[in-house]
Amino acid sequence: MDRIDAMQAFVTVADLRGFAPAARKLGLSPSGVTRLIAALEDRLGARLLQRTTRSVTLTDVGARYLERARRILGDVEEAESEVEGELTRPGGRLVVSAPVGFGRLHVSPVMSAYLMRYPEVSGELRLSDRIVNLVEDGVDLAVRIGHLADSSLVARHVGEMRRIVVASSGYLRARGEPMTPAAIASHDTVQFGGSGASPDWRFVEQGEEIRIACTPRFTTNSADAAVQYAEQGGGLTRVLAYQAAESLRAGRLKIVLAEFEQPLLPIHVVYPTSRLLSAKVRSFIDIVTELSDWRFGR
Repeated sequence: MDRIDAMQAFVTVADLRGFAPAARKLGLSPSGVTRLIAALEDRLGARLLQRTTRSVTLTDVGARYLERARRILGDVEEAESEVEGELTRPGGRLVVSAPVGFGRLHVSPVMSAYLMRYPEVSGELRLSDRIVNLVEDGVDLAVRIGHLADSSLVARHVGEMRRIVVASSGYLRARGEPMTPAAIASHDTVQFGGSGASPDWRFVEQGEEIRIACTPRFTTNSADAAVQYAEQGGGLTRVLAYQAAESLRAGRLKIVLAEFEQPLLPIHVVYPTSRLLSAKVRSFIDIVTELSDWRFGR
């Protein structure tokens, strides 16, 4: 048994929660992965994985061993990369995930600049508003807006984002500008959000979070559609600052209730836990901080 191969098989099964997906990623047969892990368990004298017909989970011993195995594999990868010189110059394929709108407007230019600077890298930008699993989907890093759930990902803070309420000047002249969150009840609203999103709008008043129930006249999962309808006098809409930035600069929309906004949302670049940060990932993060101003808190 090659102990490094066995450790790699174990970590991959733990990450992907199954022998079949681990086998596909490693280019082995499921029976080959099973044999490697069985040999590893025999050597250690302990069961690392609990197998059922529906799932594979870590035992307590397996969870502790997983962290040690990750560190060992990271050291091996780092040593090999240093010998091959891969840490000094980015190369290979870089896959980046980002939200659709933010990715189109702000991540895509960074990717273009990155590929121009590092011709040895081929890039793929995947735009999706769902939270992807970086390991399972083969993504090197992702740009995410909002507070992160607890996970094994490493996060690098690269900016922040306001959540704003906007309306057209014509609408505000006709209906009056709301001065408090409670005043929203007498206004038409445009609801933007994904499927199942809460219709309540959240604000902070006198240090306390409050929720305002809205009955929207128009509901959409497209920020562009919500902003466009608000520009046409359709009512108040609540979006992320970057989604209305162009309309605000052009004077087609105006921010209201700014003093009641919730705290800024963080923007992170996240990537899987590893002691070894590849040159292609490290250099992408560097170019984000060098070329981009993702501080949408003003």
